[in-house]
Amino acid sequence: MADPSSYRPRPGDIPDSPGVYRFRDEHRRVIYVGKAKSLRQRLANYFQDLAGLHPRTRSMVTTAASVEWTVVSTEVEALQLEYSWIKEYDPRFNVKYRDDKSYPYLAVTMNEEFPRVQVMRGHKKKGVRYFGPYAHAWAIRDTVDLLLRVFPVRTCSAGVFRNAARTGRPCLLGYIGKCSAPCVERVSAEEHRELAEEFCDFMAGRTGTYIRRLEQRMTEAAEEMEYERAARLRDDIGALKKAMEKNAVVLADATDADLIAVAEDELEAAVQIFHVRGGRVRGQRGWVTDKVEEITTGALVEHALQQLYGEETGDAVPKEVLVPALPDPVEPVQEWLAGRRGAQVSLRIPQRGDKKALMETVRRNAQQSLALHKTRRASDLTTRSRALEEIADALCLDSAPLRIECYDISHLQGEDVVASMVVFEDGLARKSEYRRFQIKGFQGQDDVRSMHEVITRRFRRYLAEKEKTGEWTDGERIGDAVPDGSGDGLAGGPADGPGTGLKDEEGRPKRFAYPPQLIVVDGGRPQVAAARRALDELGIDDIAVCGLAKRLEEVWLPAEEDPVVLPRTSEGLYLLQRVRDEAHRFAITYQRSKRAKRLRSSPLDDVPGLGETRKQALIKHFGSVKKLRAATIDQICEVPGIGRKTAETVAAALARATPAAPAVNTATGEIMEDEDGAPETTAGAPGEPVTAGAPDRRRGQDE
Repeated sequence: MADPSSYRPRPGDIPDSPGVYRFRDEHRRVIYVGKAKSLRQRLANYFQDLAGLHPRTRSMVTTAASVEWTVVSTEVEALQLEYSWIKEYDPRFNVKYRDDKSYPYLAVTMNEEFPRVQVMRGHKKKGVRYFGPYAHAWAIRDTVDLLLRVFPVRTCSAGVFRNAARTGRPCLLGYIGKCSAPCVERVSAEEHRELAEEFCDFMAGRTGTYIRRLEQRMTEAAEEMEYERAARLRDDIGALKKAMEKNAVVLADATDADLIAVAEDELEAAVQIFHVRGGRVRGQRGWVTDKVEEITTGALVEHALQQLYGEETGDAVPKEVLVPALPDPVEPVQEWLAGRRGAQVSLRIPQRGDKKALMETVRRNAQQSLALHKTRRASDLTTRSRALEEIADALCLDSAPLRIECYDISHLQGEDVVASMVVFEDGLARKSEYRRFQIKGFQGQDDVRSMHEVITRRFRRYLAEKEKTGEWTDGERIGDAVPDGSGDGLAGGPADGPGTGLKDEEGRPKRFAYPPQLIVVDGGRPQVAAARRALDELGIDDIAVCGLAKRLEEVWLPAEEDPVVLPRTSEGLYLLQRVRDEAHRFAITYQRSKRAKRLRSSPLDDVPGLGETRKQALIKHFGSVKKLRAATIDQICEVPGIGRKTAETVAAALARATPAAPAVNTATGEIMEDEDGAPETTAGAPGEPVTAGAPDRRRGQDE
């Protein structure tokens, strides 16, 4: 590992001007390329105290052995040079997007004498017009089959074309009118190219003008009593309209835009792009990337724009690009896009209307793509085995931790303090064995004390049940049934439904006393120390403990001064992160449900036929339910929308209702009992689209 101070240039040697810099390793390989408005200020950030750097940045500067830079005139030139060098050197520490699947494109080879329409995948070639990407190749072929009767462009391979030219006989498509047969000189090269250009114009979204022109020609043919030609034109118009129906109309006609959305976590990001041409979604594609550096959403968008338009020119760059966050600074990126298009490009965040709604759809697709990517990665047996082995090596365990339990604390400003326990066996979630806790001893913002209580309660139960049933044997199952325990019972997550729990033949709840090989707590050194202390007080010394801190993804061990920093590409770190995030999701879901039950419901909720609008009108008019309860029926009738019959119903309901308890009752110190058998929720589970209400990253906070 290199010391960055060994190759740090003197500050006076670095120019204070725009430029692009490269970090090289000891073998002179370029490992990172970046750009800066001021090279001096940007490079100074890399050569500070290593403890203050992000772990990924720290890994990069300690891997590098030298740094060099190139001065340019403007930030736009820096953006162009950065893109060129990233393509040339493929640096390991730069953000590199990978297609989340192989997308087919509809390609028109305008670089050939006789352009050809075909399906293409992989890298784009110069001089070829691309449309899409499409989700499936058959979707392209269906579209092309409809359009060939109107635009009979060549679709055959070079070998078939040469053979037809040699024999003087066209292929089948030439005989049935779906190819203009330039191979046998039915049309000239210029006429065939004109057909190909019309085909490209139609695919690019300029459909209305062309269809109106065909309709006018059909009308003229009918007036001239050329009914056969009019019928052919009618059929052509029908084919074009059928092809257009395959693309959903999402925006106003003639709108050309690309919508880019990003879903990300600490280690990975997924990007989804919708291509809208002529108001219709013409294509969709997605990328995933490892976040090998500390990077903002705006920077992810900038890299996506570079990859998306780095080799595009003209109309391939749309008039409008909608993004979730703007690069900083945004002006050079806009100028660069305008240079690629040859005209002004609007780069902005949609704020309202149809474009914002469509952006939300793109965002949900990005979240689904990231969840699917994680699920596929987690489902691979070899990957899971490697992850468990890496965890065992990093934590110095005797064997791979086949069973991992993770704990997290959640609260809202010290109220409704709850905890979660999630279980992973062989790298996969065991949702039937999730458990959740209410903190009994106190209320407040003390995660360390809460963690100590939760670990104590869980393993006190384990020791009690172990004492009842004797030592474990290899043949015992995890879910053997025992009589119910004491007040330390855990609120669980069985799948049988609320209030039932998992039972044996005699109706007794199954025990939960199978010990893990590893306990993971969501937090740093204090939380780890609390968990270890709880186990020591119970005399348990054969279970390993570690903590995973969110901010820097550091792994903390008991009694260790420094954390264990797993490599960014480590499958072990990825597994620990998934376990920690699942515990956080489960905890915050439970905390929100407890908070909702704690809050007082309004007596107006029980009034039949009284909707939300009229309830709000009543509260707004009187100021509170207390004043509404004291009002007469005539006074209630003064509220707009409230008739006398409704006023009588409201008054009667309020008279029957007793005043509710204060909304905030945690100050009384009341200890709430655990709920047995509450079902585990599936909101935000891997592989499903994340919906509104899924937990965010802040402890106990709403999105």
